[in-house]
Amino acid sequence: MQRRPFLIGAAALALTPLARPAAAMVDYTPGLVDQRLANGETLLVDFWASWCSTCRAQERVIEGLRAANPAYDAAMGFVRVDWDQHGDGDLSRRLNIPRRSTLVVLRGDRELGRIVAGTREPDIRALLNLGLA
Repeated sequence: MQRRPFLIGAAALALTPLARPAAAMVDYTPGLVDQRLANGETLLVDFWASWCSTCRAQERVIEGLRAANPAYDAAMGFVRVDWDQHGDGDLSRRLNIPRRSTLVVLRGDRELGRIVAGTREPDIRALLNLGLA
């Protein structure tokens, strides 16, 4: 075995930060949110539509914040509800979701906060921070 390349490679691996990739946004299915909340999780639920420019802007901000602060992924799950499929479903009605591009943070049987059609990074960061407490 050649020691020098091995030692250089081992040193490089040791110095590489152990960055955990952000968990993917989970696509909603009926019952999923209730099940995960019953398991004690905190969730950011994103009511979105693929054709919605506001939804895409929110997604970019959320992904940037998650990449910058791994504590968000450690503290909460992320669920995306397709408005075209589930906008008139039980979850949307129960939470009184007025439209797509609504972000809601839930824990247990409580709503911690929401944003409707907002895309400002400080506002979305403040919403995500509610899930950290």
